[in-house]
Amino acid sequence: MSVAARTEVAVERLDVSAYEIPTEEPESDGTLEWDSTTVVVVEAHAGDETGLGFTYAPAAAGKLIEEKLAEEVEGSDALAPAETWERLGRALRNAGRPGMGSMALAAVDIALWDLKARLLELPLADVLPRAHESVPVYGSGGFCSYSLERLAEQLAGWVECGIPRVKMKISREPERDPERLDAAREAIGDGVELYVDSNGALGRNQALEWAHRLRNEWDVSWFEEPVSSADFDGLRLLRRRGPGGLDIAAGEYAFVLADFRNLLGCVSCLQADVTRCGGITGLLQAAGLAGGHGIDVSGHCAPQLSAHAFCAVPTLRHLEYFHDHIRVERLLFDGVLEPVDGELRPDRSRAGHGLTLRHADARDFAV
Repeated sequence: MSVAARTEVAVERLDVSAYEIPTEEPESDGTLEWDSTTVVVVEAHAGDETGLGFTYAPAAAGKLIEEKLAEEVEGSDALAPAETWERLGRALRNAGRPGMGSMALAAVDIALWDLKARLLELPLADVLPRAHESVPVYGSGGFCSYSLERLAEQLAGWVECGIPRVKMKISREPERDPERLDAAREAIGDGVELYVDSNGALGRNQALEWAHRLRNEWDVSWFEEPVSSADFDGLRLLRRRGPGGLDIAAGEYAFVLADFRNLLGCVSCLQADVTRCGGITGLLQAAGLAGGHGIDVSGHCAPQLSAHAFCAVPTLRHLEYFHDHIRVERLLFDGVLEPVDGELRPDRSRAGHGLTLRHADARDFAV
């Protein structure tokens, strides 16, 4: 059907579902332990097409979508997701826009953008203001709960797949980290970038001491959330007094534009999670803010959605290819992309982002 014939298509309904997928083994980082991952899925229907979006959030986010957002979406213009996004933001005012509200909004917004692309019979990356044809990735996992053998195996596996940068979790038991870092560096060799993530577990002075050790002893080039992402002064301290060549990163918990603005000047690279920051519409706003201040943006998690979305970020650095989300997306969806030469390249032969929910398989994990 021609594009002109699609100018009056209304969204008919939203279907919302949630799935909980157990991890292969208990996992932990610097501040949290978990044994499952929950994903809330939205399917937006219009005409003969279905757009799909999701967020990694508690199942309660699905209830929030049903109570506060679904009625606002139904009947809206399927070709104007940004217009609908503004209305959904207002609908969340009293429920709480940041946090879970923003994650619920993200799932709906992504579904609407995917629906628009499918109605136009175009890949999502080309419906967005595409600035890149592919997205570089870094392998991410290396949980604190892993044995040294499992840690080395996972990180080395990504390198063998052609991914030239990998990240591990640290700071749950700092006294164990030197041997873990030794094992990681030995497993990946000298020519691969090594990143670490403390998930906000350290105090300022402790983080500053570790920053110098990480750079000098293990050639680490990325230190993510060395202190809480809400500790702006602490992040600025690390960025100002840390060693050269060590980027300080944060932003995965930025839900609204003000959260990103607060991190400007605090980090070397700004992170953004398309499933948390209000979806693709929110990401485009954050990308504009970052571009205006000359700072790179790194995608946080949800690699299958982010592969298309972050092609529209001009100052893109890379994308987190996160172990847990890789598993979930392979288990639940058809159309999953695989990294080639360290990059995810959207399949531009398929409309939308190319993902479809395998309902029969997903049913086993339904919440």
